[in-house]
Amino acid sequence: MNRNPRYDILFEPVRIGPVEAPNRFYQTPHALGTGNAMPHTRAAMREVRAEGGWGVVNTGYCSIHPSSDDTPLPYCRLWDDKDVKVHALMVDAVHKHGALAGVELWHGGSGVGNHMTREAPLSASGVARHSTYPGWMSLQNPRSMDSKDIRELRHWYVEAARRAQSAGFDVVYIYAGMGYGPYEFLLPWLNKRTDEYGGSLENRVRLLRETLEAAKDAIGRTCAVAVRFSSDELLEVPGRDHPSQAHEIVALLAEIPDLWDVKSSDWTVETASARFSEQAAQEPLNSFVKPLTSKPVVGVGRFTSPDEMVRQVRSGILDFIGAARPSIADPFLPKKIDEGREDEIRECIGCNICVSAYHDGVPVRCTQNPTMGEEWRRGWHPERIPAGDPAKRVLVVGAGPAGLECARALGQRGFKVTLAEARDELGGRVTLESALPGLATWARVRDYRTHAIQTMANVDVYRESMLTAQDVLDLGCDHAVIATGASWSRKVLGTRGFPTDELEGDAVYTPDDILNGTVVDSPVVIYDFDHYYMGSCLAELLRRQGHEVVIVTPANAVSAWTFMNNERTYIRERMIELGIEVELECLVTDLVNGGLQLTSIYRGGDAATRECGSLVVTGARHPNDQLLRELTADVNRTTNAGIVSVHGIGDCRAPGAIVHAVHAGHECARTIEDGAHRPVAWERASI
Repeated sequence: MNRNPRYDILFEPVRIGPVEAPNRFYQTPHALGTGNAMPHTRAAMREVRAEGGWGVVNTGYCSIHPSSDDTPLPYCRLWDDKDVKVHALMVDAVHKHGALAGVELWHGGSGVGNHMTREAPLSASGVARHSTYPGWMSLQNPRSMDSKDIRELRHWYVEAARRAQSAGFDVVYIYAGMGYGPYEFLLPWLNKRTDEYGGSLENRVRLLRETLEAAKDAIGRTCAVAVRFSSDELLEVPGRDHPSQAHEIVALLAEIPDLWDVKSSDWTVETASARFSEQAAQEPLNSFVKPLTSKPVVGVGRFTSPDEMVRQVRSGILDFIGAARPSIADPFLPKKIDEGREDEIRECIGCNICVSAYHDGVPVRCTQNPTMGEEWRRGWHPERIPAGDPAKRVLVVGAGPAGLECARALGQRGFKVTLAEARDELGGRVTLESALPGLATWARVRDYRTHAIQTMANVDVYRESMLTAQDVLDLGCDHAVIATGASWSRKVLGTRGFPTDELEGDAVYTPDDILNGTVVDSPVVIYDFDHYYMGSCLAELLRRQGHEVVIVTPANAVSAWTFMNNERTYIRERMIELGIEVELECLVTDLVNGGLQLTSIYRGGDAATRECGSLVVTGARHPNDQLLRELTADVNRTTNAGIVSVHGIGDCRAPGAIVHAVHAGHECARTIEDGAHRPVAWERASI
């Protein structure tokens, strides 16, 4: 197919100082959860974006000196010449596909604890932003930088830039955002200096100006020098000659960097999930830049629509369409637009599972793209998959996220696939949960896969087809895949921290009941020890229906796990906005005659009783595995029916998040004829 002409503007080359990007698709710097310890994994994860058509592909944050140590989080570094080879591996992989390679040079200033190197954190004037997350807390205050420290900081940037140049990078960033390094000098509340680097805005900008100029002098003939700048805090500070100090900083430095990359200072804002932000939500933070500079501007906004991308360019907001999460969900997004295959884009759902993987310190995962993080160690590619035997027949029972992905990938491999779903509508839990407040984009998990399956002549779909074990045996398949999902339980959490007995009674419900339209009575108490989105989403849904709602949780925060995907603060704010009461650090022990018994999780803590019209237990899920157990109980029975293998995947095997179900479905499709998992490659430290 040919490209739609209205998208031609996205494929125009754009000059960035001494180099030229082949198009406007720009994979912005973002962490991958690999650091320097996993160079092959990192190179493969970046290479697939270049292959998919992203014109510029950047590293994540890359430390320039041991005084910028983010351990235990996995960050990149360019501390000495030995680090160059690690980065060259990625650069070569990106260049292989005609893309530019960029590196984000980073000094954490007072924003890091230097837990590994044990160097005292540096700051503009001894003032630090204090984190409330234990992993980021530091018991040591930063020290104020003297004139020697400032000279050394500029020197570290220049030396790192030279190393980046020798590694082959085309674009070299000076990172001045998110409270790090030079950005601290820009903020009047962090910069209390009285020398030439403090006081007036011109003085506070001095360090960033000198660093940019020094880097350009060192490498500017062959490498573009970019600046990444956080604007939101300074947009709130009135300027002298412009509407804000953010405007004034851009005006003062306008023509020095070869590219402006503008973002928020708060990572939870920059990566706000789809539940709490729309596409292009960063526009108020970057739309003021282009009128102030002739240099190209890049910004992010979880862009998935090519029409919105065109609007950003034609409206004079951005020159480059920056992306992190959309490039993870579909590394081939640019190529699909270029080839007129927009309907094949695997759109980011904005769930932020990728963010949580970074917090876990592991390679980034993705709900939509199960190959993410598996490119090198398993050889998985997001668009290519080994061909299977077209004579082999595979039955997939259940069309939830695991079953749909398995059927789609099996169909792509060429197997003859039958997909049987008990309900009339495909999607399983995705269809139900995407109706919850803020989760509409999650339907893309279903829609991408059902659309792909509809194009495959070798995949037959049967709705309203509840199969028994005998039905499976009679169908005459070579392989059977059971993806029958899981159900929420009424079990409550015991004092030892695991689910015990189910609470009985007419007023006790599960999320399944609510999602299927059961009417409940107020006041509604949601007992949430799932700790992810379900409890707070149900609370919001029921509150908007007019119910009085209370959330009870044994954790010290509502939806406690969602710190990991940057949603927790937003969820708490939403609960306050809606007037949803919260009882923290409590166990539910009984419900008798409309009185809910609560007990503190702490030994000797208080017990209480509160009114409860309906209790929704949101905690444990149990697999719907009866069909799987029946089929695997007697191997001779399935063998005699001609079935070579029976596989249980997704929630019916091990209940988890949607990302786990999709990955399980994909893995099963790739390995269905192996009899065992294929060997996995592991990064090993060289001695």
